[in-house]
Amino acid sequence: MEKPAETQYPIHDLLQRRWSPRAFAERPVEPEQLQRLFEAARWAPSSNNEQPWHFIVGTKDDPSGHDRLFDCLKEGNKKWAIRAPVLMLSVARVNFEDEGTPNRHAWHDTGMAAFSLTLQATALGLIVHQMAGFDVEKAKTDLKIPSGYEPVAMIAVGYPGDPAELPDYLRERELKPRERKPVTGFVSSGIWNGPPGWLIR
Repeated sequence: MEKPAETQYPIHDLLQRRWSPRAFAERPVEPEQLQRLFEAARWAPSSNNEQPWHFIVGTKDDPSGHDRLFDCLKEGNKKWAIRAPVLMLSVARVNFEDEGTPNRHAWHDTGMAAFSLTLQATALGLIVHQMAGFDVEKAKTDLKIPSGYEPVAMIAVGYPGDPAELPDYLRERELKPRERKPVTGFVSSGIWNGPPGWLIR
């Protein structure tokens, strides 16, 4: 299922096609595809080239690993993520590696890596859905995340599935048009004020 964004201004096709479906096919994601996803994450930009991200991955080919990640999800996400053949958790190293001082950009940079992975997935015909709805403390314990690292987001990856297999309330969300604030709602010029003239048409 495709649901391209209706944009105010032209953007790259990958950005326009990327969205966060919940309907996954149970088809496995090939190892070669996963390799390409993490190669894309590898080349994301980061403050001082710290590359503070780490990904814990569970595939259905490794049921115990997949189950550990799945069990960390909140109940609302479990209803649809059960079909996703790949679950992963992005994790941020919150201090600079050499100095040990806080890296306030670690979460931002980990998000950049996750988005690089997401765009690569879109280019490969895969879908990605990132989730805040998981038990952070359970993830730290069950996934043995060391001190100095913080869970950021749970991520489901797979091939597109049939929205008809979702519960009714989720199918409605899957099929409704996508919405975003207008660009003029979040861009200002020079200081925090109204939008620049070149955005108003």
